[in-house]
This record gives sequence, C-alpha cells and structure tokens, in this order.
Amino acid sequence: MELRQIEAFLAVAEELHFGRAASRLRMAQSPLSQTIKKLEKSLGAELFERNTRAVSLTTAGLSFLPHARKILEELDLARRAATADTGTVYGRLAIGFSGALNHTTLPPLTRALRQRYPGLDLTLSGGLLTQDALGHLHNGSMDLAFIGLPVDAPSLATRRIAVEPLGATVPVDHPLAGRSTIALHELAADGFVTMPEAQGSTLREAIFSACTAAGFRTRVAQEVSDPYTALSLVAGGVGVSLMPRSVAAIMPGGTVFIPLSGSAPRLESGIAWNPVLVSPALKLALQVAEEVLPTPPA
Repeated sequence: MELRQIEAFLAVAEELHFGRAASRLRMAQSPLSQTIKKLEKSLGAELFERNTRAVSLTTAGLSFLPHARKILEELDLARRAATADTGTVYGRLAIGFSGALNHTTLPPLTRALRQRYPGLDLTLSGGLLTQDALGHLHNGSMDLAFIGLPVDAPSLATRRIAVEPLGATVPVDHPLAGRSTIALHELAADGFVTMPEAQGSTLREAIFSACTAAGFRTRVAQEVSDPYTALSLVAGGVGVSLMPRSVAAIMPGGTVFIPLSGSAPRLESGIAWNPVLVSPALKLALQVAEEVLPTPPA
C-alpha cells in the first residue's frame, strides 16, 4: 500500500466522482482509476461501487475511510511535530453544527480553541442535522458535533450543554403577532415549517411532540434542512414554527418570536463525539468545552 493510493482513495471517497477527484489531484482520470484498482487489489476488497451515473462507497470502503484519514492525519502531525516549538499543541479538529441553532454555543468554543491553541486546524461544517452529524461521528469524518438531545446512539458519547424553552415564530402580519405570549393550541390552524423527517431532526421531534401535547396534529406546510431558512420561510408567510428562545436575537426581518404561555416545551442540545476515536486535539477540545460550555441543570 502506497501513500499516493490512500490520497487517491480519499479524493474519490470525498468527491464520489472520479473526474472531480482527478482534477483535485491534478492528474488524469485513467491513472486515478488504475491507482484505485491497485489499492483494491492489495486490500482484497472493492472500495467503490461504480456505474455510469454514480460512485458510492462499498461497506469495505466505508470501513477503510476513517483509517485512511487517520493515516494522512498522523503523517501530517508527524511532519509538524518535527518542526514545532517545544510545548506547541498541533493537530486537526473537524466540528459539525446545524447553523442558527448553535449561534450561542459554537462561538465560545471555537474562539477559546483559536486563542489557546493556534496550532490547531479547525474545520467547521454547518447545515448538519442531528442524525447526519451522528453518521459523520461514526465513520470518523468528524471529531465533534453539536446535536439535539436525546439521541439513540449508544456507541457515541454525549454531553448536554443547553436547555431552552421553545417559542413560536410567526410572520409580522400574523393575527397573533402583537401578543406578548400565546398558547400553543392557538396555532392549531396554521401550517408549520419544519425540518425533514428523514434527517432525524430533534427540533422537528420537539415540535411534533409539543403540538400533540397541546391537543392538535402538526400540519406541515414546508420542510427545509436549515433552521434559518425555516425562519425566512416564516417571514415569507409560508407557515409558522417553533424555535428555541436564543433564536429570538437573530430573527430575520418579517418575523416575530413569541414566548409560549404555561409550561413551554424545551429543546435540549449537546455535543457528541466518538469515544473510540479521541485524538489529542479532540481531548483538548472536550476539556475546553467543559469550561466554556458547562452542563446546565436538566
């Protein structure tokens, strides 16, 4: 097995397209295909399923992926260790987050990490809903992720970092927009803008559970993956939604955040990581997170 073969595998695995991977590696597509075939032969397993329309990873390819990444990461760390000043902390850390829902929790962590450990390379990936993030943690393509809780992922470690009441988000011209508080059942006739069911959003689950508890069934007007896009659709009059209280500070024009009366439903959020794949960089990040994002009471 050669280093160039691992680099070629990662390029194809990340692009899922031989043409784009070849362009990224600045080589022709035919030599790239031959390199992958030689790697597959040396491993005794096919890493990709190929057809005229798509390229996808096989089970063997998915299993090989995190180890291939680790090989290149360790090589890079070895190079940096050889030239680093004594006491310098170095490494790579890939962090996933959803977007608007993490605007109060992600910045304290990344700011602290950059200030204390400038040698750490942070890669931030937004737009990830909880189940997508858990998949990245399982396969090792991500080190740490901001997620909604609870989750059914016994092989992953999680820690709660926030508990927030949900409030209603409505267009400015909604009949209830001028109220200081509303009861959730007052939105029973409205359509809701929610996250897609297939992506396993804990916010979606919280919305459906809250509506059921309020005595009505959630009618979905539109599904979108990004919470801020959901707010934009609320502003456009597509429907209403429920969002955690912290989102009130970043509402787009044309929307109003209204607290719910009574015992408002709550959204728990946290961080998750794969305890089998704890690198020195991740260990540092978890230590910093304990300080800047302490566990709140349940």
